[in-house]
Amino acid sequence: MRFTSEQRLDDGVLEREFTLGEIPGTLWTPESATPAPLILIGHNGGLHRRESRLVARARQSAAYGYAVAAIDAPGHGDRPRSAGDDQARADLRRAMQAGEPVDEIFESFIGPLVEEAVPEWRTTLDALLALPEIGGPVGYSGWTAVGIRLAVVEPRIAAAGFFAGGYVPRAQREEARQVTIPLLFLLQWDDEGNPRQRALDLFDTFGSQEKTLHANLGGHAGTPWFEVDDGDRFFARHLK
Repeated sequence: MRFTSEQRLDDGVLEREFTLGEIPGTLWTPESATPAPLILIGHNGGLHRRESRLVARARQSAAYGYAVAAIDAPGHGDRPRSAGDDQARADLRRAMQAGEPVDEIFESFIGPLVEEAVPEWRTTLDALLALPEIGGPVGYSGWTAVGIRLAVVEPRIAAAGFFAGGYVPRAQREEARQVTIPLLFLLQWDDEGNPRQRALDLFDTFGSQEKTLHANLGGHAGTPWFEVDDGDRFFARHLK
């Protein structure tokens, strides 16, 4: 892991950009001198790890006492996009504009992306936990499809907060039965791109004995900010 820049923000949080092979990432750490528990923030939808709401979430959690890390998934943010990525996005836009079914397009795009992204997250986790300022335990927050696979294969993940928005491939819907860590599941009740019943069925499928569903009115991008506070309190119960 090579740090390429750093700055101390006005809330005392240290923000550092890093690269790990081809993986670009950002790490936010609190002022505390003691090793901090770690939260990994996953994002989808072609977003950049520097997207404003993601950065705001990360900074608030870091100010709360966590180390927080985000990386760009393959084809996202600073990573190059393949011709296949561009074609899948073009096919998706065309199908949505025509009112055609899109599940198979999502399967062909998101499924392989999960297979690529999860090993990169595990490699990043190895490097992060080697830093003296990070001590674990580890939580995951964000992209559900990647989070499910990561929770299944990575025993160091102690708790997770999933956002119901975004397509979850059939393979991860089946794997959800194997997820047994504490979960906080956020659902936007009127999410225009995510069928409500599918999200509710997924919540029911999770094998966790402790799982909480927070549902709020509004569309895909309308998750209330107070859910960030609730998320930090959720992680405080399981990571501190």
